[in-house]
Amino acid sequence: MTALTGTARPGRLRRLWDGDIAWSFRRSPVTVIAAVVAALSVLGALGAPWIAPHDTMDLRTLNLLDASLPPAWQSGGEWTYLLGTDTQGRDVLSTILFGARISILVGFCSVLFALILGTGLGLLSGYLGGVADAIIMRIADIQLSFPAILIALLLDGVARAILPRTLHEDLGIYVLVLSIGFSGWVQFARTVRGSTMVEKNKEYVQAARIIGRHPLAIMLQHILPNVMGPVLVITTIYLALAIITEATLSFLGVGLPPTQPSLGTLIRVGNNYLFSGEWWITIFPGLALVIMVLSFNLLGDWLRDALNPKLR
Repeated sequence: MTALTGTARPGRLRRLWDGDIAWSFRRSPVTVIAAVVAALSVLGALGAPWIAPHDTMDLRTLNLLDASLPPAWQSGGEWTYLLGTDTQGRDVLSTILFGARISILVGFCSVLFALILGTGLGLLSGYLGGVADAIIMRIADIQLSFPAILIALLLDGVARAILPRTLHEDLGIYVLVLSIGFSGWVQFARTVRGSTMVEKNKEYVQAARIIGRHPLAIMLQHILPNVMGPVLVITTIYLALAIITEATLSFLGVGLPPTQPSLGTLIRVGNNYLFSGEWWITIFPGLALVIMVLSFNLLGDWLRDALNPKLR
């Protein structure tokens, strides 16, 4: 039995490696580079406490005499601080790693929340139809009338007005995740609704109804696995959008508190010193944000084409 399992597992891996999606991935150098950059961004962010040259969260390690040092390759720079330091003496490279950690965390959690909410409402809307479909889709149409950033700003402002001021810093990241998630569930819901309306009329769903399966079981066990292809594409693309939205909110000063600086906060703080010659404080976090978002977007574009049967 063990020998059979051991030989079957490499066989499955081999079929996966020889499949259409893996072949499409290997033949696209841009996608491979984007995947490597995205993986390095995630690993660097998650491993920031261990791989960052300096612990920017420990105030005891900061030295104001090292403030505003240029990058190491410029005159006056030190190789101890490869990308220079900010006005408080913090290493820019270390702040980028810690800031990317928060940006990616908020992005992933926001996408997960939007995915669960949008997919659930899309399944209900497409399978039940009638009044439920009309109510959910009208709410979605109303929300689509406003830009996502305005929805996030509105929800963030309402949450801050309701919550006590003493809890703003402690609950800031949760409020931001809910605000960004609520602003993006519509894309998931509309996509899942359309796919569900197609799948529910197929023979395997009708057979499940005939044998008496509960509608919830039909939606979760039969329809949901067959509508996840487009959802994965939206998830990859919306992850980049969620990171951009978080950076925009933090740049506007309504995102995370200064004690939890993300890339958007670093760009906002560095922007105050851009024209005084200390360009590295804002340019390098901005480049890190652009590269990270671009890699996720390229992966989303590739996944969309790879899952499109018309392009195979």
